[in-house]
Amino acid sequence: MPAPLTAHIDVHRAGDRLKTRVSWLDSKHSFSFGQHYDPENTHHGLLLVNNDDIVTAGQGFETHPHRDMEIVTWVVQGSLVHQDSIGHSGIIYPGLAQRMSAGKGIMHSEKNDSWSIDGSRHTEPVRFVQMWVMPDSPGTAPDYEQLEIDDELLRGGLVTVASGMDRHRGRAAIGIGQKSAALHAARLTPDSTVTVPDAPFVHVFVVRGTVSMEGVGELYEGDAVRMSSTGGQRITASEPAEILVWEMHSRLGG
Repeated sequence: MPAPLTAHIDVHRAGDRLKTRVSWLDSKHSFSFGQHYDPENTHHGLLLVNNDDIVTAGQGFETHPHRDMEIVTWVVQGSLVHQDSIGHSGIIYPGLAQRMSAGKGIMHSEKNDSWSIDGSRHTEPVRFVQMWVMPDSPGTAPDYEQLEIDDELLRGGLVTVASGMDRHRGRAAIGIGQKSAALHAARLTPDSTVTVPDAPFVHVFVVRGTVSMEGVGELYEGDAVRMSSTGGQRITASEPAEILVWEMHSRLGG
């Protein structure tokens, strides 16, 4: 049986993230990823990957496999083309919630080449945050879902982007195959405030801008806060900002 949790807040600064840099990709990893392995930094709660990627125009991740993972992609700037082996092909852009359930196995690619679909060539890089959480059950059928939520984000406050939790059924933008996790997002104007959910595990990621968090202080683009057995803190924007917040009610192994 897992040991009881004690309240804990751990701040991880943007500059301390693991990095992968090649000619077409600038990727910053909040947790161990690929060739970067740190046994003390493999996950938080159910969240295994929080990659902050910038991909140059015309480049991207060629077709590759995934299995038994809930993958949520959040585009911050530019556009990303998704294509997969179960027939989905489309452009992901800011304000579009997107989830791919790898299930028993799926192949997909992610590239910064929207002209392959809409014909409008560009030179703009794409920046996106990709997050992976473990599913409830392995070996399910692969699945895909997306939904435009820009209007909800413009209204302010913390918006539920993706969830498998019962209390979000019918209210979350998209579903995920993990009943103990939910992802929320907020676009904040200066001096606007949101409240962190109270949960056994919470992960706050500052996508852009500067915010102040009660009990923590100033947080800047790329900073993250990992919280255990606590919540309810207020986050206030010092300038236009965007945050992603994972609320998790279990952890790997139970």
